[in-house]
Amino acid sequence: MDIEKILSGAGLRTTRQRRVILELLFRHGSPMSHSEILSMIDDHLDRVTLYRTLDTLKNSGIVHQVQGIDGVWRFCAHEQDLDGCPGDHPHFLCLSCGKMFCLPDQKMPRVAVPEGMQVEGKQLVVYGTCPDCAVQKSEEKEENK
Repeated sequence: MDIEKILSGAGLRTTRQRRVILELLFRHGSPMSHSEILSMIDDHLDRVTLYRTLDTLKNSGIVHQVQGIDGVWRFCAHEQDLDGCPGDHPHFLCLSCGKMFCLPDQKMPRVAVPEGMQVEGKQLVVYGTCPDCAVQKSEEKEENK
């Protein structure tokens, strides 16, 4: 992954903060919250810089954001040459561990809005328990018997 090429392709300068955050998001491969990002960055990065950097990356189209039913915004980097990534797939939120997963193989449903309305975005979040948490819950039930 050529981070400098991605940033320059979006018309952005390569700064240390942008590079570190973008590398982490690509490496992680699924949406991350502000606190998850801060906990995984070795560099000293304050919250304001993180918010501003994520906002810049989002506005440039390098990352997309999705809000879970828990109210937390999560950010995910995506390949620039893939069509429709910022809003064309649903996400899954695990209610046990709080991890969110992109479901890129599924398309968002089309919604026909009345004439004169202009859609600026859409998101679909399905929620439940991820496989790891389901196994853990099952093991806990067995122990409690």
